[in-house]
Amino acid sequence: MAFLSRQNLQEILQTLSVLQWLPVYIFLGAIPIILIPYFLVFTNFWTLPVLTLAWLAYDWNTHSQGGRRSAWVRKWTLWKYFRNYFPIKLVKTCDLSPKHNYIIANHPHGVVSYGVFINFATEATGVARIFPGITPSVGTLEGIFWIPIVREYVMSMGVCPVSELALKYLLTQKGSGNAVVIVVGGAAEALLCRPGVSTIFLKQRKGFVKLALKTGAHLVPSYSFGENEVYNQETFPEGTWLRFFQKAFQGTFKKILGLNFCTFHGRGLTQESWGFLPFNRPITTVVGEPLPIPRIKRPNKKTVDKYHTLYISALRKLFDQHKVQYGLSETQELTII
Repeated sequence: MAFLSRQNLQEILQTLSVLQWLPVYIFLGAIPIILIPYFLVFTNFWTLPVLTLAWLAYDWNTHSQGGRRSAWVRKWTLWKYFRNYFPIKLVKTCDLSPKHNYIIANHPHGVVSYGVFINFATEATGVARIFPGITPSVGTLEGIFWIPIVREYVMSMGVCPVSELALKYLLTQKGSGNAVVIVVGGAAEALLCRPGVSTIFLKQRKGFVKLALKTGAHLVPSYSFGENEVYNQETFPEGTWLRFFQKAFQGTFKKILGLNFCTFHGRGLTQESWGFLPFNRPITTVVGEPLPIPRIKRPNKKTVDKYHTLYISALRKLFDQHKVQYGLSETQELTII
């Protein structure tokens, strides 16, 4: 009975660790959005929002120049409970020498990209131990860094804008041993993510290859097996009113926030219930062998295409070598569009 009690407590803590994740960002983002106008207009404490905005202006470039990571935040016990909820694992197939810099390209995006977050923005799976001498930085939407408090929180985990300015700084101005992690398919790929599907946007996604050529960073393929399994996504039949509203929401969401609107669901607070928590299904991020890239100040289209083709071949090889071990069938193919 005592064992069951401990097990139940662990499950509760794991569920709460995942449940808090997105609401914390919303809560932290709402604080300055609500309080800054309130203090400016309705109280005598107008100096607080003025100082906050002054600090934001003074510190504006920090998130594009390496940020302010915190080893303490990255090692929070919270992230270990988060890891164990699925569970999430990081697998190395080849050493990454700290003498070079790297672009770790990850696929697929999934609805939320849990694998990339836990494996590279925290130490829950031991990335510093698995890749000694390598400092990972996870790229995300730059708009997050415009919000006071939220920007401090995400910077503390080693998250940076997925902009050429920020990524180029990390790969050229911070010495060696840096790895920027980019989910190449972006938010648009989230619409393709559903259980049993291995489809990614990559054919026309060549910016990361061009960046590698400009900086001389080695390209590293990685694939998060199981990322597409943690949510069910619905695409309603064409011609139905549900499909009409779905497309209308997607268009509005994309126009206003630059994101794609996904109609998805997972489990609720209990295993058998319906809700928006992800299903407890394993996610394993396998990091492949680095592809050496020459440094070319102004790479032409032919050169970019050449290394893009080499990258796709390396990614397919990685996928085929590990797909059966991590839950896919021998006949499953990686579809690239």
